Amino acid sequence: QVELVESGGGLVQAGGSLRLSCAASGRTFSTYHTGWFRQAPGKEREFVAGISWRGSSTYYSDSVKGRFTISKDSAKNTVYLQMNSLKPEDTAVYYCATRPSSVAKWDYWGQGTQVTVSS
Repeated sequence: QVELVESGGGLVQAGGSLRLSCAASGRTFSTYHTGWFRQAPGKEREFVAGISWRGSSTYYSDSVKGRFTISKDSAKNTVYLQMNSLKPEDTAVYYCATRPSSVAKWDYWGQGTQVTVSS
């Protein structure tokens, strides 16, 4: 059974930083692609950032490019999302997800962690 657990969310002022973590059990991040998504109230869930199974490729949505960094620690089986220069519009529930390849469906999701950015 695969379980993804996000942590690190919280309340931060605009311009501040947070680091989210996604820890996996039952699946090894070193062999799966991992992504971060977010969903703000009243909006659809959107892709934020992704990292390949090797960690050699990363990709971001235009809205976070240059401010957020996705990384992975295979020894800890954990993927991180470093979020800098946070804006109120980054407020959302953040989810991590995994998939077996870059073109496969995201098949496992975490429960989400709330990020709130105050102005």
